[in-house]
Amino acid sequence: MTPLSATFVDQAHIVLGRADRMLEAGLNEDAARAAYLACFHVAQAYIFERTGKTSKTHKGVQTELFRLARADERTDQALRPFLSHTKRP
Repeated sequence: MTPLSATFVDQAHIVLGRADRMLEAGLNEDAARAAYLACFHVAQAYIFERTGKTSKTHKGVQTELFRLARADERTDQALRPFLSHTKRP
């Protein structure tokens, strides 16, 4: 894993930790937004690992993840549209 991808994944872990604390406090909607942001960071890492490029906008990450995952047999195809079927944080 490249250093930049590792940074994206590390950020996802940090945000997930926050989401856990939010759930414990009963802040369910905030926890869901944080979990979504963690998924966004992991998607950024996946894109960078596959292409060497970063996508910073929500739409850019969504589009590129959908495109790359289509041809990746390791990807659960039911998860491909995840970023496009949820509300942005």
